[in-house]
Amino acid sequence: MNKKIRVAILDDHQSIVDGYIYRLEKDPHIEVTATMSFGDELEATLMKNPADVLLLDVNVPASNENPNPYPILHAIPRLLQAHSNLNILVISMHAERGLIRAVMDAGASGYILKDDQAVLKELGSVVRTVAGEGIHFSQLAHELYAKHLAAEEILTPRQLEVLSLCAAYPDDSTADLAKKLNISNSTLRNLLSGAYLKLNTHNRTGAIAKARQLGLITPHRPDAPK
Repeated sequence: MNKKIRVAILDDHQSIVDGYIYRLEKDPHIEVTATMSFGDELEATLMKNPADVLLLDVNVPASNENPNPYPILHAIPRLLQAHSNLNILVISMHAERGLIRAVMDAGASGYILKDDQAVLKELGSVVRTVAGEGIHFSQLAHELYAKHLAAEEILTPRQLEVLSLCAAYPDDSTADLAKKLNISNSTLRNLLSGAYLKLNTHNRTGAIAKARQLGLITPHRPDAPK
């Protein structure tokens, strides 16, 4: 039997945490392994309770004594570097283009708005996508984030390099690929998520297939397994 997807949740509103747990408990392939209310709990908790997906609010207080927002743009790259199997899905009430871009540039795997009930009802499916190193956005967040990519109609040379490497080593993990490129895990995730958006796909497999279809990377060898 396949191992369950481990989910950790950081949100300072217990009713919201309870809602996420209610949605996720319906999926037999997912288990919630940790919940936190303060940002300063995050690193220690993930060390004790490793997770595959972290549901992360952008505006939680740092600690009970420090009500200022936890610095997630600083934390996301550190967490991804320390936990190579971790995927971070931001769930927020804020729909600012700059914040969405900054979160994704830091290495997050998606951005869901808290008032997007249609997506939240399918939270289990979203978590499975993100755990498989795909991305997911609320429609508004997708539109806002895609605007800063609109000036580039095709993939950047670095994105093409990454997709070529993914195609050559389809079984490699994010950490393995990042090591080959001599970049951080968060940088690789950012390159991939940008490619996914430009190609209108949600994961590596789809992006590789679309890039090949468009003639952007080397096609399959006739004798290679598909």
